Amino acid sequence: MFERFSRKYQLTFQETLATGGDLTVSPLERIPGFEEFMARYEGATFDHGLYRVHLREQRTRWTARAEEAFPTLKGRVSCFAYDWLGRQFALDNARRQGGQPLILLLEIGTGEILEIPLTFADFHENELVDDPDAALLPGLFQDWLALKHNPPRPHECVGYKTPLFLGGADTLDNMESTDMDVYWTLFGQMLAKVRNLPEGTPIKGFTV
Repeated sequence: MFERFSRKYQLTFQETLATGGDLTVSPLERIPGFEEFMARYEGATFDHGLYRVHLREQRTRWTARAEEAFPTLKGRVSCFAYDWLGRQFALDNARRQGGQPLILLLEIGTGEILEIPLTFADFHENELVDDPDAALLPGLFQDWLALKHNPPRPHECVGYKTPLFLGGADTLDNMESTDMDVYWTLFGQMLAKVRNLPEGTPIKGFTV
């Protein structure tokens, strides 16, 4: 399994599991292919940061972070990977196919939850191989690197300076390398403040 994915993506770096971390395995992760994939690629960085796989201890922490930013997901998701834009990929217990959870893409910079109607194995062996543009935006990543930016490190992402849900432009000029924890914390706070407000409502208390 995952032969096509392995041929498509170059492994450029791989972290190792830190001792003393959270080794909890979510029930959502007990699905075909997950254990095999993680045994091979846990902590892996592909194509210089285009796509990264969480370590087990990070999966628990980022799942909690995702639930804070998107409260409707509490108790139903498990984050397993992220991309160069800091977007989290998660298993979704509320949507299933053949008894297996389907995939969610969580975009903190836009405030959106996007549904990907694929299982974990199909997502890696088909979607990321045959149509990577839809999930990872590799062309935009190359445009970012062509501007002489360094690839993001494992704790970094390329995030919006001003989030799209506050009127920021979806352009490279509105993007910068940033710490992913800080990015999700700050934008999560902003998102919580504007989530239920009518469009066009002035927002105070944040500087972007």
